[in-house]
Amino acid sequence: MQITTIVFDLDGVILDSEEVWHEVRRDFAAAHGGLWTDDDQRAVMGDNSWQWAHHIREVCGVELGERQIVAGVVQRLIGRYREHLPLIAGARAAVTGLARAYRLGLASSAPPEVIRFVVRRAGLGGVFSGWLSSDDVAAGKPAPDAYLAACRRLQADRPRTAAVEDSENGLRSARNAGLFVVGVPNRRFPPAPAALELADVVLASIGELTPTVVAALGS
Repeated sequence: MQITTIVFDLDGVILDSEEVWHEVRRDFAAAHGGLWTDDDQRAVMGDNSWQWAHHIREVCGVELGERQIVAGVVQRLIGRYREHLPLIAGARAAVTGLARAYRLGLASSAPPEVIRFVVRRAGLGGVFSGWLSSDDVAAGKPAPDAYLAACRRLQADRPRTAAVEDSENGLRSARNAGLFVVGVPNRRFPPAPAALELADVVLASIGELTPTVVAALGS
């Protein structure tokens, strides 16, 4: 069945940003008497804002309200992006090239204000037909909510839609939503082998994602 729509994750797929998120959360937690580690970063990959803010409060020992935590972390993150937007090499070319043949969307765990900032700063505003934050649904990845909602927003037929993911929870979310899955493993926080086996195809980099690769998914 021919693929018509491709839904991208943002962090780790288009942006080399998992390390930035990690550093921002670590520094925020430390500034408020808490402790954030690599294990915490792995634990919340795919969470929506309220889920990871709850983790920072309850697990990492930051005694602030969850709205304060989200606002503080997001402010620091966008500040980092204003200085340097860490686009992955080849991501812009891959996305714009695919936009000529497919309808594209985003289903990201980033908060809406971060997605808006990145899409505008990266010059990709006209490339995506729609996007959705996990903050807009009940649960972040690995629940399928974000991908299901993104497909509804894009009016996409799920059996003809592919997702592009880098993380364990992202791969599981896309598979749970009934989509074809393209895995581009995150190098800093790689998915477990069992999760990677859920992908229909695994690529070494986003630059390898071509119309020929996508066409083979539905054949």
